[in-house]
This record gives sequence, C-alpha cells and structure tokens, in this order.
Amino acid sequence: MKTILGQFVDINNKQIFAAEVTIKNGKIASVIKKEHNVQNYILPGFVDAHIHIESSMLVPSEFARLAVLHGTVATISDPHEIANVLGKKGVYYMIENGKKVPLKFHFGAPSCVPATSFETAGAVINSEGIKELMANKDIYYLAEMMNYPGVLFDDQEVLKKIAWAKHFNKPVDGHAPGLRGDDAKKYISAGISTDHECFTFEEAQEKLAYGMKILIREGSAAKNFEALIDLMPKHYNNMMFCSDDKHPDDLIVGHINQLCARAVAKGIDVFKVLQSACVNPVKHYNMNVGLLNIGDNADFIIVEDLADFKVLQTYIDGELVAENGESYVKPVSFDKPNNFNVLPKKVSDFKVAATTGNVRVIEALDGELITNEIHAKTVIKDENLIADVDNDILKMTVVNRYQNTKPSIAFIKNFGLKKGAIASSVAHDCHNIVVVGTSDQEICNAVNLIIKNKGGVCAVNGKQQKNVALPVAGIMSDKNGWETGKAYQEIDAMAKELGCTLRAPFMTLSFMALLVIPDLKLSDKGLFSGNKFEFVDLQM
Repeated sequence: MKTILGQFVDINNKQIFAAEVTIKNGKIASVIKKEHNVQNYILPGFVDAHIHIESSMLVPSEFARLAVLHGTVATISDPHEIANVLGKKGVYYMIENGKKVPLKFHFGAPSCVPATSFETAGAVINSEGIKELMANKDIYYLAEMMNYPGVLFDDQEVLKKIAWAKHFNKPVDGHAPGLRGDDAKKYISAGISTDHECFTFEEAQEKLAYGMKILIREGSAAKNFEALIDLMPKHYNNMMFCSDDKHPDDLIVGHINQLCARAVAKGIDVFKVLQSACVNPVKHYNMNVGLLNIGDNADFIIVEDLADFKVLQTYIDGELVAENGESYVKPVSFDKPNNFNVLPKKVSDFKVAATTGNVRVIEALDGELITNEIHAKTVIKDENLIADVDNDILKMTVVNRYQNTKPSIAFIKNFGLKKGAIASSVAHDCHNIVVVGTSDQEICNAVNLIIKNKGGVCAVNGKQQKNVALPVAGIMSDKNGWETGKAYQEIDAMAKELGCTLRAPFMTLSFMALLVIPDLKLSDKGLFSGNKFEFVDLQM
C-alpha cells in the first residue's frame, strides 16, 4: 500500500481539493480529503486518442519509454502501417511487443489494408480477417475507415467490416477529410463515430452536429489544433486530443501534455481540457484505464501545475513508471520482421520522356496532409523531363518495395531542395519508397540507400549522406527512442541544409503517397487525384 498527497483534480465534479490517495494492489483504494502543504496536482493520465505508433519510428515498447515522461498512460493505436507491410502478423507483433511494457496500448483492427486498390501493399486484410481481429480481446475498435467512397457507395466488403465491429460491440473510427453535407450524414449513419481529419472549424462543427466525435490532431506534419480548438468550450464532451503521427524527435519533447497547456493558455476551462485529454477516450473506447475513481486501476499522473502540465510522476497500475524526466520503463528485446524485396535501381529508371513539358504538379502544404494540383512547364533536357530547381518544381518518385516494377514519377512543389534528395520507406499507406530530389542521379542514390538498408529515411548530396535505418518492417528502428530521435534530428537538419523549407520534411514526404487524402498524390502505380479518385496523366 502506498499513499500520495497532492491537490486532487476531480474532473467529473469540476473541483480541486487537498487529498490523500491510497493505492493498493495496483488500484485506487481511497481518496480522502486531507489538508497538507503539497501543491502538486494529481489527475488521470493522458490518452492519445489516435496514433500510429509506427510513425514514431519506434516499436511500441520503445515508444512507451518516451511517452510516459509526458504523462501518457495509454493510447488508441491503429497498427495500419505495419499491417500494410505484414498483414495480421504485423498487428499481432505490435500487440505482443506492447504487452511487454506498462503503458496501455489499445490497438484497433486496420480497416483498409491496402488503403486503396490503386497502390501496391505487402498484405491484404479482408472482412474475414477483420472478423478474426475483432473477436480478439486485445482489439478495441475498427480503425479509421479511410475508404469513405466505399461507405457512400455501399461497397459490400466495406459494410461487412463495419458490421463485424458492430457485432462485437466495438467502435468504428472515421477518416473523411472534407466530407460534408449529405455524404457526411450517410458516412456517420453507417456507424462511424469519430473523425481526426477535420481541417476547418466549419467541417468539424458540422460533423459534431451530426453526432460524430471530433479529435483535435496535432502531429509532426498535420497540425489542426489552431483550426479546431475554439470548438472545445462548447463541445468538450465530444472531443479528444490525438497526434496521429509523431516523429521521435517530437516525442522526446512532449505529447498530449503540450496540447493541454496550449488549450489552457487560450483560456479554455481546465476541466474541459482534461475531460477531452483524459476521460473521453477511456469512455468512448471502453479502455482498460483508470480515472481515479475508487476501485479503478491506479493510472494517474502528478503535475507541477495546471498551466504548463510539467509531469513530475507517471503511474500505471500503481507502478511509478516515470519521474522528473527519467523513464523507468525497461527496454525489452524484440524481433525484426520485414518485407523488402526490391532490387537496386539505375538512373535510367527515373527518366521520363517529354511529350509536352506541361505537367501536373503536387503542391505540398506545410503542416497539412492535403495537397493541391497545380500546373507548370518543367525543364526538358535530352528529351526527358527533369526538375526545375530554380522554380522549386522537383522530381518525385515512388518505388514499389515489394516487387521489381518501374518507378512512378511526378513533380512536386514546396519542398525547396536546392541540391541532393531525401527519401523514406515510411510512406503512407503502403510504405513503398518515396523520394523527392533535384536530379535523377540523386534520386537513384537515395532510393538505393533505402533498399540497401531494407528501410529507412535518408538525405543524400553527392557523397554526403545521412541515414536512419528502419529494419523493423522497413518503418521502425531497432534502436532506443533517444538514439533514434537524435539521428532523426540530424537527418532533418541535413534536409534543411539542402534547402528544404518544410517544418517536418520527412513527415510531409511520408504523406505524399497517401491517396485517400485529396488531392494530387503519387502511388507506385501512378499519379492519382483524390478528388476524382482515379489516376491522371502526368503530362497534359
């Protein structure tokens, strides 16, 4: 038995009082009002309501070692990324690795593997696979239904997946950026309960009115906090915080605690903020996480104040797992499954014969997953299309990692590289190799470095190169979070030294192959319009 003294934050009753909290056998045994001089605050732990652990480039056990430092006690985790590489085997890998550490991972069944039929993934999970996963007690929900056209057009395979979630009485997560009006109503009426993809106040407000819960996302690339946070004072009972995708260097600095601090700084009532950050996810997903009620699992944190939310201690099941910036979560051993079967490429593989020179260009937007389609006239050399570095119209490729096929080619604006190339095998959703570069030679060098390491992120410029190897499924490191975070900071810095003007170059790069986010994207099969939901020609 242990006792904790502090200012007890009672979110349900919106009050704070001096208390003594008793923990016995990992549960809250009592909460007694008691005068004392301890000014630290006791509150439920933070929950990330939607995250792809893989995007931290860390396996779950290593993610946990960093997350607990910031008061995170649990996550709602979609193993969509590893599932696209390894299928159900990848989902089970994440579950088993996560069980080796105290942090409470709540994994979902990935609903869209592959995300579309317009790209090559490493696996398929059909409705029968969803049935198997949903029957598993370690699966808590059907993860984001990105195939919203399938819902709208009554695709039977899509509807079967949703039906299995309902059969097992588990929530269905949504993913429908920009969906409005009658289409949004139909999507929600199918049983889809959340959306983390809203990027305007009006869209989120409309979906809330239709009965959907809205997640405010602030990740390493997609940042929607400022657009949506003003909805919280009125709609806090139906809102949550999430990061979706968070790179390791960002995770070292902070997590959901940062969003709470920003919300309070905007003048939002602290109880409403904590309702969204701590309570709502636990109730919506029926999580195995305590909320400081008598008899609950002792999952809670102690913070210095209710403004900056500096975390002094983190407890999970009554166990002290982090204190004053030190993580007590021990490293564990883990396997390194992978699926990387492509041979090295030649420079000639990236040449595109010019027909008109007028091309469709992907316009990347800093801090957004959405892109625009713009048109430009690029440079022609030796009858081939090449990058127009002076006007920031760079060449982009996606290379199939699962089989040897011809790379697909596009052009992209707003990466800003003046020399070299950057590449990644963290490329949503299928995790093929995606590269942006200033020349065919640099692009080829970057691709082959990724292939050599069977996954990773890299920056190259002639003989200069930096690389973070990701041998676990080609998307996660076999190193600890601090080492991975430091290496990632160095490669991020090199990308910016090459001229990249984006805040998070590799995170933005990873979404340039994400076809389910409008508009123009590139898969290993070609240039794709998310608005038209069909392939389009590069040259016009």
